[in-house]
Amino acid sequence: MKVVLFCGGLGTRMRDYSESIPKPMVNIGYRPILWHVMKYYAHYGHKDFILCLGYKADLIKSYFLNYNEWLSNNFTLSSGSKIQLFNHDIQDWNITFVDTGLTANIGQRFKAIEEYLDGEEVFLANYSDGLTNLHLPTYIDNFYRRDKIGSFLCVRPSQSFHLVDIDDNGLVQDLQDVKQRDIWINGGYFIFKKDIFKYINYGEELVLEPFQRLINQQELIAYKYTGFFGVMDTFKEKQQLDDMYAQGVRPWEVWRDKNLEASHV
Repeated sequence: MKVVLFCGGLGTRMRDYSESIPKPMVNIGYRPILWHVMKYYAHYGHKDFILCLGYKADLIKSYFLNYNEWLSNNFTLSSGSKIQLFNHDIQDWNITFVDTGLTANIGQRFKAIEEYLDGEEVFLANYSDGLTNLHLPTYIDNFYRRDKIGSFLCVRPSQSFHLVDIDDNGLVQDLQDVKQRDIWINGGYFIFKKDIFKYINYGEELVLEPFQRLINQQELIAYKYTGFFGVMDTFKEKQQLDDMYAQGVRPWEVWRDKNLEASHV
């Protein structure tokens, strides 16, 4: 199953980094967050990627064209320069790089890669800045069982803020932390049937008009997930992921967690 990844945004809320590199290339540990997302899908056997590029596309292309396997794999160095790798990351990945426009929105980027999905009746799609330990096969099975056109991961808000209820006179009726409310947000990790492209008109944002059309026809489902989900949308969220990585608390690294897989057997 092919995986479409949206990698072309400007990352304005990560300006300290995104002025020099695109947000998908901001590192968590030794590797860019884009790599962590791709590694997640590859772990479950989905190794055919389509990258929707835009802002600083050349840096993403260069990274994979000059990929250093030794950076995240064990190896033996002999004779001063001969490297013997004990395992590999991306040698069996197939990556299609598509420039989808510098200022295009996600809906436009999505339409731009439609031709590269020829023959794919069902495929995966995602943003390139969210990490999770979701058991992907279970999620995919649910999609096939429900037999709808689209599905997305539904998660609780990770940011801390307060929701205010007020009356017409400005009198506060209630004040609660967002995590106390039954509020769910779009976490990405989409699954689509090819029919999704029939619902997208030129210039439309993916989760606005097209999703509303799916909703009207009862063709869109959300998969609630209360396990780990971390997004790198702001500098603060990057620091949180960096801290987790440094402490060795990396729940998104499902490729290292044998206990996680055993629990789904």
